[in-house]
Amino acid sequence: MSKIQIIPSPLMGTVQAPPSKSIAHRAVIAASLADGISSLYNVDLSDDIKATVCGMRALGALIEINRNGLTIQGIKSKKEAGRPDPTVIDCIESGSTLRFLVPVSLALGGSFLFTGKGNLGKRPLNPYYEIFDRQDISYHSTPNSLNLSVSGALSAGSFSLPGNISSQFITGLLFALPVLSGDSEIMVTSPLESKAYVDLTLQALADFGITVTNHDYRSFKTKGNQRYLPRNYTVESDYSQAAFFLCAGALGSDITVAGLNNASLQGDKEILPVLQRMGGEMSSTSEGIKVSASKLHGTQIDASEIPDIIPVLAATACAAEGKTVIRNAGRLRMKECDRFAAVIEEMTALGAHIKADGSNIVIEGKEQLEGGCEVQSHSDHRMAMTLAVIAQKCKKPIVLNDYECISKSYPRFFEDFKMLGGKTR
Repeated sequence: MSKIQIIPSPLMGTVQAPPSKSIAHRAVIAASLADGISSLYNVDLSDDIKATVCGMRALGALIEINRNGLTIQGIKSKKEAGRPDPTVIDCIESGSTLRFLVPVSLALGGSFLFTGKGNLGKRPLNPYYEIFDRQDISYHSTPNSLNLSVSGALSAGSFSLPGNISSQFITGLLFALPVLSGDSEIMVTSPLESKAYVDLTLQALADFGITVTNHDYRSFKTKGNQRYLPRNYTVESDYSQAAFFLCAGALGSDITVAGLNNASLQGDKEILPVLQRMGGEMSSTSEGIKVSASKLHGTQIDASEIPDIIPVLAATACAAEGKTVIRNAGRLRMKECDRFAAVIEEMTALGAHIKADGSNIVIEGKEQLEGGCEVQSHSDHRMAMTLAVIAQKCKKPIVLNDYECISKSYPRFFEDFKMLGGKTR
């Protein structure tokens, strides 16, 4: 297992926010479904994006990796795709790849085997299984591991999905339904959480020529027989990855994060108002968004729309004066690891006052943490980056186990961390 020692030190300087993983997933899929050649720029080949690239290649897209990004010749027809039977799609540890490509593959029709590793097989797929049962699509899965075989073709029609498990199920269907022969509707049976991720999907669909009607997130209607159109497309920078260094700035550093789109639809843009509520000193400069060392205080945070940035916000709150309550955090249990339990366990090991209260996380902040121990990433990229960032508030160095899991989303994180003055050995 990979280990790295992180020595407490302030960070300072300017860092370029990496490309958005969420938007890149969507652009790769849309371009691969188009009839023609698209060029995608500003794509970071993290493990998750590699999984989606390989998945769309398996479905018949021709994808070339080049210095500027990706060149994609889309899937023209099932016959021309020439797929093996079954077509194997290795999702590695990417939940987005799995949940997006299951309906996309069935829109093309055939036999497919979805594989993966880590905790991916434990993440729920029941909304899709219910659709398979209704449409007589054959499938077989292995409990607690990803070895899903599925055979058949998705049919247009009405689909009912819960909104409180994962918006990824809705996104997967939104990509698949427009290419079917009939019109379709998705009805959301419970309040939709993570609406911003659906907004990113709708924007990507529109950018590649697909029309979907959104009825206040309660239902989505789409015409059949639509065509994805090829185009040149630049992926914007990622607020969820920028959050680590924005929080680092507020914790006692002086950091400018460059390249972020002020008009972005990304839900994790919420990192900015949350840090401001905590007392973070923030300004827009010609270089980017600057966050300076701040006297932070506790606040109330609703996790339902921003689950991916809750680990780093929880860690930041542990070093903020007063009480922070993070509400509606239960969905953190269904991520790459049980982030709800992991962030409490690891921050407690560092000396923080943090506990669970039902689906809430309650934190009593303190000026400095102890450190001087080994902490676990739980093979979760966001936990690894969170622990690296909070190390600057520890009295003693920490040892982070399995730090290389950052390759899942932000492969150059530690290069940027050291460039800003982070000390490791």
